Amino acid sequence: MIHNIQPELLTRKVNVVLLGAGGTGSHVLRRLANIHLAMVELGHPEGLDVTVYDPDVVSKTNVGRQAFYPSDIGLPKAEILVHRCNMLMQTDWKAKQEKVTNLSSYNGADIVIGCVDNRSGRKAILAAIENPYRSMYWMDFGNRAHDGQVLLGQVMSKRDLEGKAEIRLPHAANLFPELVDASLDDKDETPSCSLAEALEKQSLFINDSLANAGMNM
Repeated sequence: MIHNIQPELLTRKVNVVLLGAGGTGSHVLRRLANIHLAMVELGHPEGLDVTVYDPDVVSKTNVGRQAFYPSDIGLPKAEILVHRCNMLMQTDWKAKQEKVTNLSSYNGADIVIGCVDNRSGRKAILAAIENPYRSMYWMDFGNRAHDGQVLLGQVMSKRDLEGKAEIRLPHAANLFPELVDASLDDKDETPSCSLAEALEKQSLFINDSLANAGMNM
């Protein structure tokens, strides 16, 4: 199908909400910074404006698989990554050391990028962005030990959906309902205590590979 973006996205800043700054999210943010710079260099008036949400701090286990360094251990994930982007790219992006729990956090978002590691989190994102008054794009990342998925779709308001259902990009839950079925979540959520243990559960570059695939869509 042929999809045309809203023309206004070419004339103003594009508001992005990134949920999760861990395994996949940390690599996605790095590529968002590259995209922002490319957009501005190619003549876009403002590029991207990104807000990153993540409640966690960097642990020793995160160094190696995620975009963190030993000096980052103990610091808030979202804050250290956004600060690094702002310093390098002269952006004014924002970090929130919290989970998104209310619809107001998405107000003004043009695209929501979910980098969560379970179905219940994905279900919560969908419930929050099903705004009856505003449509937005939803990019969903998910991975297993050696593979994963990247899905870009639209969560449209009731007003925008009228008469336009045939041109809407189906989102993750439309295509694969099991992705938001919390009953299918793995019950073992015990964090790994070392990088070696984490690597027994997941390939070293799977998150980075997914981020690269998604940002090249």
